[in-house]
Amino acid sequence: MTDRDLWVEERQLRGEGYAVLCGADEAGAGPLAGPVYAAAVILPPELCIAGLDDSKKLTAKKRDLLFDEIRRQAVAWAVSAVSAAEIDEIDILNARMLAMDRAIAQLAVRPDLALIDGNRDHGSRCAIHAPHRLLVHGDSRSANIAAASILAKVSRDRYMEQLAQQYPAYGFEKHKGYGTKAHYAALDAWG
Repeated sequence: MTDRDLWVEERQLRGEGYAVLCGADEAGAGPLAGPVYAAAVILPPELCIAGLDDSKKLTAKKRDLLFDEIRRQAVAWAVSAVSAAEIDEIDILNARMLAMDRAIAQLAVRPDLALIDGNRDHGSRCAIHAPHRLLVHGDSRSANIAAASILAKVSRDRYMEQLAQQYPAYGFEKHKGYGTKAHYAALDAWG
């Protein structure tokens, strides 16, 4: 585990009477290509998973190892995606909310409260419907949100690696759709 206690937020909420807590986070709000993925995770309270942290602070190899460990040990987990076509239709903020709302709704166990990473729980058309609280920088403060951030990021990265096989000229396996110099060059060359 990191040097921070990632159970402080959940411990406090359990003290307020919320027995089943989930964390929700998304990946893919910044790229130029691909879907937005979100995950919702319910970990057993106080579970220690070595190395659990915000997905952005971990190597791809560590995320892959944690991906399997989280899925093995979670009480419940779900991953959802909102396609690029849906993003174009409803905008990225609404797509983020829709992806997280779908992931929470797909959990096999109903949470008493969902912890949502960030400071937004709705867009103009989509919102989180489950009882929830927002937690800014939640992926660095909550074990459940950190776990969700890893499931969302790895799921999206794996999708982009598959997309790279369909469209090898774009180099999705390297930049995962983010606006890197190489991605902009591929867009200039291939449209």
